[in-house]
Amino acid sequence: MNQSPEARAQRSEVRTLNPQRSTLNLSRLSRRRLIQSLGGGFGAIGLAGMLANEASADVRPPHFAPSAKRVIQLFMNGGPFGGDLFDPKPLLEKHAGQRPAEVDLRTERKTAGLLPSPFRFSPCGESGTPVSELLPLVGSCIDDICVIRSVHTDNPNHGPALLLMNNGTIIPTRPSLGAWLSYGLGSDNDSLPGYVVLCPGRPVRFSILWTSAFLPGEHQGTYINHADLKPEKLIPWLDGGTGNPQAAERQRRQLELMRELNQKQLERSGPDQRLEARMRAMETAFRMQFAATDAFDLSRESKPVREAYGSGHFANACLMARRLAERGVRFTQIYYGDGQPWDTHNDHNQKVQQLCRDIDRPIAALLGDLKQRGLLHDTLVIWGGEFGRTPTSENGNGRDHNHYGFTMWLAGGGVKGGMTYGETDDFGFAAVHDRVHIHDLHATILHLLGLDHERLTYRYAGRDFRLTDVEGRVVREVLA
Repeated sequence: MNQSPEARAQRSEVRTLNPQRSTLNLSRLSRRRLIQSLGGGFGAIGLAGMLANEASADVRPPHFAPSAKRVIQLFMNGGPFGGDLFDPKPLLEKHAGQRPAEVDLRTERKTAGLLPSPFRFSPCGESGTPVSELLPLVGSCIDDICVIRSVHTDNPNHGPALLLMNNGTIIPTRPSLGAWLSYGLGSDNDSLPGYVVLCPGRPVRFSILWTSAFLPGEHQGTYINHADLKPEKLIPWLDGGTGNPQAAERQRRQLELMRELNQKQLERSGPDQRLEARMRAMETAFRMQFAATDAFDLSRESKPVREAYGSGHFANACLMARRLAERGVRFTQIYYGDGQPWDTHNDHNQKVQQLCRDIDRPIAALLGDLKQRGLLHDTLVIWGGEFGRTPTSENGNGRDHNHYGFTMWLAGGGVKGGMTYGETDDFGFAAVHDRVHIHDLHATILHLLGLDHERLTYRYAGRDFRLTDVEGRVVREVLA
């Protein structure tokens, strides 16, 4: 039966808001006209301050009451080995060098016999959850952490695995998790992007991992290379000379002209998502000249706080993430480093010790800082990589990629702390009990933020898309 355009539009409005909505609503227009009447647009510092403090006009209601309001993802790109950190496997030592049937699985590269982990585990916290000696400070926070030992994915190669973990599919034309959250919930801060990506370099696949794809462009992740903390390096091209009255006046006139031209184009052509997204991006960029100066300036933190997080790129990113969480950024994703630092195909034990020294203090400080400020209960923190590593050896002292079973953890944001969920086999190769696929993980994350993964859809190219495709279940056992 053929449907009218109006009926099809109603059917596609699966969310509480129409995904094809126009920004040309009365509230937004009246706000812009009011701003123009107050002195000619966006030029004045005082007006910028008013905009920075203004409540967001783009917050959208969730499907149901959420446990979390925001997400901080700590991405260990390259893939850590759970058997070193959160999933002790004593039988690796007993059967060292052997290759029992349980580990006779196909991997990306050829591996040999079982390679024991030399790192000791101890029960931590009141829960007694075992944590490796490599992460003593994280171990002190374990009662706030839910360790999921049975995550599995579909592909052992970095590119496809990164896409599946971030975008829910190995196809590089789908929106990322952060983009879906931004689309589903909007932003709590008009002066900063709702989705920020921090990485001191370029992870494999780079910007595809935070793309908005066919969602409106405003939901794209904003990439910040924080290798250099100087403002002009951290966010290049953002300063339009707002500290100079003459430069600010030129910028004001430019923005007014661009807005007028874009408005006339929209009046002629009707709603245009790409153009409207650019208009919103320009407004956000203007506000960021003032808000980002504050949000990304770590020198504004006290010396004790800086010392608690430690030093280095990852420590700086964790502190930035807390500052962004305070300011209403919906999703902050931290990639540990350039390329694939956790990709330990050789000299695994030496490399993992250095990597853990680098993450232990900042993660513990982040969790403690969020908790002390009353933010952890509604901030979901996610830790893990795109897959794990094999319990068998590669090159005698390395570990290959392992997508059959690996460890991730969640903290805060409505998750039960001080527990483990799921199991891998006796050697830590494959998930065998209470298995959690990436689609299940995504469904659970969306649920914690008040979104039904089956209802959060977007019609594009004749079909309804969603982050979890046609699969996924909420892992209710880990919910508080």
